[in-house]
Amino acid sequence: MRKFLSVLSVLILGAQVAGAPPLAMAASSGMELLQNRCASCHNLTGPAPSTLPVLWARKGPDMFYAGNKYRKDWLVAWLTHPTRIRPAGMFYADHLKPGPERDVVDPSTLAPHMALSPSDARLAAEALMTLRAHDDLIAKENIPPGSISKSMGALVFDKFLGCIACHRVSPDYGGLSGPELYTAGQRLDPRFMASYIRSPQAWDPKIWMPNKHVSDSRIVQLVHYLQALSKGGSHE
Repeated sequence: MRKFLSVLSVLILGAQVAGAPPLAMAASSGMELLQNRCASCHNLTGPAPSTLPVLWARKGPDMFYAGNKYRKDWLVAWLTHPTRIRPAGMFYADHLKPGPERDVVDPSTLAPHMALSPSDARLAAEALMTLRAHDDLIAKENIPPGSISKSMGALVFDKFLGCIACHRVSPDYGGLSGPELYTAGQRLDPRFMASYIRSPQAWDPKIWMPNKHVSDSRIVQLVHYLQALSKGGSHE
């Protein structure tokens, strides 16, 4: 009987392995998926754009450091049900039209992001998490656990640093030229947030986001504020 169970276990294990791709094969499939379906809009290999015309021509954010930037569970969920993160697209000047009082976003110029099946989303996310071109920058950051009131965080974000001019902290409040930040705590690794605030140009040499030489303590406050925003409720 014991011998029979041992043989049966081997047969079951063999069937499971035959029915599911090995890790190496899954990783290869994920990278193939990225090349076939994502590389036309996303830079998967680096380097970042070195000239403004190349930067302005980007169709989607660079992904060669996606593993440094994103949370894997968020990637899987978003790739199956994508929503717009940049209200005015990658380069806002390409997606504006005159409005009654000021320029407004022209939705007709913004193409929707394709959705992946749940299985393809998992493959893509696994592959993206292996793209870690800036482990060196991530290693320099340490965000201690903590919290900040939304009112204090908003004071730092808006009044002290003026980030609200380019970023939305709720669906209807804030600027349009940068990505919205009310889901950043769900979307982004906190060390990436800290590093990008510290020096945007270390990640994206020609990006228009200014380096405001934010102090370490302010960086921690901002990361905690973005994490608080992602939990919902008023931005104030």
